[in-house]
Amino acid sequence: MSTNHAAAVIHPGRALGFLTLGSSLHNVITRLKAQPQTYPSLDLSFSASDPIQQPVILDLPENGIRLRFDGPDQRLRLVEVLDFSRISLTYKNTELVRRSRAQEEAAGKESNSKAGPLFKHIYNRQFGPSYPGEYLPPGEPGQRYGTYVLSYPGIAFSFPLLHSAYSGDLDFVALLSSSAASPTSSMAVFSGESWPETREHLYTKLPPFPRSPFLVGRCKEVVPDEVEVVRILGAGQLEVSRRTSPPFLLKLGETTAQDLVGELGPPDAIYRKSDHRISIHGSDPARQLDSSSAARDASSDTDRSSAHSLTDDSDEGAPRTKTAGMSLVTSECFYNYFHHGFDVLISYPSNSSPPFPGSSNDRGANVPSASTSELTVTKLILHANVPGSYPFNRHRRCRWTIHTDLEKSPDSTLTSEMPFSKLSERLGHVWHSTYTSREEETSMQRGMVLNRGWGESPESSVELLGGWEESNPTTIKVGDDSMQSLGNTELFGFPGLLFEVLKNDAVSCLTVY
Repeated sequence: MSTNHAAAVIHPGRALGFLTLGSSLHNVITRLKAQPQTYPSLDLSFSASDPIQQPVILDLPENGIRLRFDGPDQRLRLVEVLDFSRISLTYKNTELVRRSRAQEEAAGKESNSKAGPLFKHIYNRQFGPSYPGEYLPPGEPGQRYGTYVLSYPGIAFSFPLLHSAYSGDLDFVALLSSSAASPTSSMAVFSGESWPETREHLYTKLPPFPRSPFLVGRCKEVVPDEVEVVRILGAGQLEVSRRTSPPFLLKLGETTAQDLVGELGPPDAIYRKSDHRISIHGSDPARQLDSSSAARDASSDTDRSSAHSLTDDSDEGAPRTKTAGMSLVTSECFYNYFHHGFDVLISYPSNSSPPFPGSSNDRGANVPSASTSELTVTKLILHANVPGSYPFNRHRRCRWTIHTDLEKSPDSTLTSEMPFSKLSERLGHVWHSTYTSREEETSMQRGMVLNRGWGESPESSVELLGGWEESNPTTIKVGDDSMQSLGNTELFGFPGLLFEVLKNDAVSCLTVY
């Protein structure tokens, strides 16, 4: 397949082309995959043992670009250009690197074919004067070249520099203009005044731009605000916190589909097929005979609403207005909010889960009104988008917190970044007093195996190249091939909460009912 040469405009402190700082990993991969001729190869690297806390790196080898995302929120923090011969860059309508036809033909034959512009071109013609930069000596003994990093607000350039020629007393302009310095080896776009300052909090500082580029500029007035975090309060209550809009309270069994669309906008897709394969584990056999009750069972539908591919059973893209969305809600279904990171089950109301023991949230379990014919929100499925997991890049990552007591110490708050072993320990302590015996407690918290590789396989965006058990960073190839399943995951339940847990103790999905 032929590859179109990528071109991008440099926006210091903001973006390289459409690659905007702060964008979600899901948004970036989706947009890159939509242009396979321009971006034919996407390589994702992550920590197999700790994919949530450690950074995620997306390489575009055919385009000479590397993208760095933080792990907890999966937002773009750094854009690097490593090969200037594979991408056309412009700044203020001027090409950053201008090569002759002879140079283009020689690209790939010379060792410096990846090199970028000379220091004089950057300093005199493009970006102008700057403060002295930072010199980094050779990383290994015997290496002749160190690296001089020249920073501007929101952008930095790296120049290989003979270590023997460097001296802190020398003027950096004369030094980088001499024969001891080579052309630019890399360029970085970041959010900050200088690279040394930004490097200290690269993955922790709140990005200035939203996860979706549609929330920037004129489109932001017609696109629903993005969800920052979902706060789980217990007793069927969840507070949805948004980037700029006020938070809203979602009540399971009370919030209607109309309410949901009014706050979040129409769903990206509507999924109508249910999966009741594990509803046999419900405690009431009579409920298993009622299809609508089975759909509300705590353990049903957890893996099909999000991981199944969109087929003719799914109305992808159908609801684009409130009126259109409401006209389709005639039976139980899932609202898929891929760009928010969760799915919502629209079903008939039932009693919600009890409040956390000892919690100040004394609302108690919700009892549905006399009329149960109106469809309401009965379940929320929050996706972690863990790299290497079976449904990776189906949804963007949705962060959540569990508040076992709103008025006590911060220790009563659990987060989506915690390993499940820690979550289980804390929740076990919270619910300990509700069990009649140690045996009942052990039985209720026993894991249930869920095999993602059996049955109807959904479409997937990744091909696994490494396993979870490897100690080195795992790399997956993002393409059109089907992903090789990581094997079984396990389901663990607490009242009102159902966790899907990967082998590395990361929570892949949380269902709140």
